[in-house]
Amino acid sequence: MRRASRYPLGDVTVFSLIIINKAGGLIYQREYQAGLRSLSTNDYLVLAGTFHGVHAITRSITPKLPLAQTSPATTTPGGGGSAPPAGYSYPNPGIAASGLEHLETEKFRLTCFQTLTGTKFLLFTDPMTGNVDTIMNKIYELYADYVMKNPFYQLEMPVRCEAFDRHLGAWLRGRT
Repeated sequence: MRRASRYPLGDVTVFSLIIINKAGGLIYQREYQAGLRSLSTNDYLVLAGTFHGVHAITRSITPKLPLAQTSPATTTPGGGGSAPPAGYSYPNPGIAASGLEHLETEKFRLTCFQTLTGTKFLLFTDPMTGNVDTIMNKIYELYADYVMKNPFYQLEMPVRCEAFDRHLGAWLRGRT
């Protein structure tokens, strides 16, 4: 049984969206819930830069796991058991290490989606919000349609696109 949400949007509460460019600079920030603690522009810039650094560190410390033995009957000289593994690999060999993807507290869940170009989307939601991946995919779709296809948008610069703001806000309100 799901607990009753304490927010007006019910189980799809999106608090805030932050977009960080590949260099760690804040290029977009919007709040979607009234009553949140306000942060200054400088606080958001520090948050973006700090998260970029933490994401890079967690990506670099992804553990490599020992590869399985290729020959089941291999033993070490002296008859003392199996030979050590031939090498190491990431947990999902075909997928690059991704860094921090989720952070959850009692009050919010932070979800990070990083594009192939290095742009990071940070979505702050209620911890009980379901289908966060679906929400993130739609946000990315709207970003691609209204920001990246805008001939006046310069890559890596702050996003100033009214059509993106309008469509994203309408879509998030429509999910209530």
